[in-house]
Amino acid sequence: MPSMVERIKQFARSPQGRRTTEQVRRAAADPRRRAQAQRLLGKLRGGGHR
Repeated sequence: MPSMVERIKQFARSPQGRRTTEQVRRAAADPRRRAQAQRLLGKLRGGGHR
């Protein structure tokens, strides 16, 4: 049975993995998406004090 890392590598090399990688790159380049991700990470790290 392949290890988790091997399965991830196989997925990344597949056509679906390449499409997913490209979608993530485009989303990361969008300033609104980047800000949204930063807010989410802040909340997950406990930075969202209320």
